[in-house]
Amino acid sequence: MRIVAGQYRGRHFDVPHSFKARPTTDFAKENLFNMLRSYISFEEDEPNALDLFSGTGSISLELLSRGCSHVTSVELDTQHIAMIRSFIQVLSCEERSTIIRADALRFISKSTVGYDFIFADPPYALPELEELPDRVFANPQLLATDGLFVLEHGKTQDFSQHPHFIAHRAYGSVNFSLFR
Repeated sequence: MRIVAGQYRGRHFDVPHSFKARPTTDFAKENLFNMLRSYISFEEDEPNALDLFSGTGSISLELLSRGCSHVTSVELDTQHIAMIRSFIQVLSCEERSTIIRADALRFISKSTVGYDFIFADPPYALPELEELPDRVFANPQLLATDGLFVLEHGKTQDFSQHPHFIAHRAYGSVNFSLFR
């Protein structure tokens, strides 16, 4: 796993092959962040970001590298949490990150913190995947007024009819839907 850009650009982290999570590919991650430049300036705005279903922490690390003031990573698997924590320690950016062991769906409904940018990369087979945009917008405190929510999903989902949908991008087999 590699950090694509920013302060920690080019840093590599080894993810064990036994891990259940699939990190967002470098190709998809690079294209995602290039596209996001049209919506948010990570370096200038220094957003408060939330990474749901953090998995390997790939997106969390990228967000920290690109200038987010703070990144909250939500992950349920303790082995994944330990790995994310070790990566953040290597980068010495513990003061700008929080790792929460929780079910992401419960976290969405209970959080009282507002985020400028939310990224969710749930398992593509998650039964509640189709409901994620509704759940994010159901909590009025979760996403800041001009905030951006990005959902990574498989090719079978289509969110274009959602009232908060603004764009869709596909990079290989990886799809991103954006909501505001």
